[in-house]
Amino acid sequence: MKWEDQRQSDNVEDRRSSGGGGLRLGGRGVGIGTIAVALIAGWIFGINPLTLLGVLSGGGEVAPASQTAPAARPPADDKLAAFVSTVLADTEDVWRAQFKAQGVAYREPKLVLFRGATPTACGTGQSAMGPFYCPGDQKVYIDLGFYDTLRTQMGAPGDFAQAYVIAHEVGHHVQNLLGITDKVDAQRGRISEAQMNALSVRVELQADCLSGVWAHQAQRQRQVLEPGDLEEALNAASRIGDDALQRQSQGTVRPETFTHGTSAQRVSWFKRGMASGRMADCDTFAARTL
Repeated sequence: MKWEDQRQSDNVEDRRSSGGGGLRLGGRGVGIGTIAVALIAGWIFGINPLTLLGVLSGGGEVAPASQTAPAARPPADDKLAAFVSTVLADTEDVWRAQFKAQGVAYREPKLVLFRGATPTACGTGQSAMGPFYCPGDQKVYIDLGFYDTLRTQMGAPGDFAQAYVIAHEVGHHVQNLLGITDKVDAQRGRISEAQMNALSVRVELQADCLSGVWAHQAQRQRQVLEPGDLEEALNAASRIGDDALQRQSQGTVRPETFTHGTSAQRVSWFKRGMASGRMADCDTFAARTL
């Protein structure tokens, strides 16, 4: 991926030197982090990582995130931090233009780098959760060590695979700005667990499609792709399908517990967004088949 010497976002908070923090659980969150939990916690799959924090069941009050001092910017010589800052900047450019075309202003999310644990408006974020987005504070959280897991344990190396992770979480931010997150969350407790899982699949596949929209627009505007980049993203999407993870961890597949979609579905929806570059083509909720 061509990213060097490009603009880096100012919306990056580096909390890696501040240590972990604790919060009373509350709020809600969605993210790709189920994967890391499944890997690190013995490949226990079918549970959203923030459910483990007790934040998706509707229990508790939202606890405000707090820090003793403002977060610093990443060091200038930190190449991986520079990479994610550049990817975030690129998503800002793409989504600002997409929202402007609809006559709406785009609110940029923050990207928080942390190690171990950190306070969020969705509860205490843990490295074991993997990357995730918290609607309560409109921030994407990532321990950059996740990329080692992505490469060594999940067989998904490459910088464009890493960029896909950021773009997917920013896709959740886009959903939040569009009101989709609130509408889905309002169904919690009103429908069965299996129905909620099916709804979660549509949320995640839409975020995959939106990450494809970003990739399409970034390529059209700045020619960021190099040979093999698209294959890296598709490989990452296929490695994190519910069926692939369950088959590897449990030796069996339980579709009723899927929360992110199958490998084929994740690849398909990313490719759909990548092919058209249009948000309108990412309406997974209106799709009769996924």
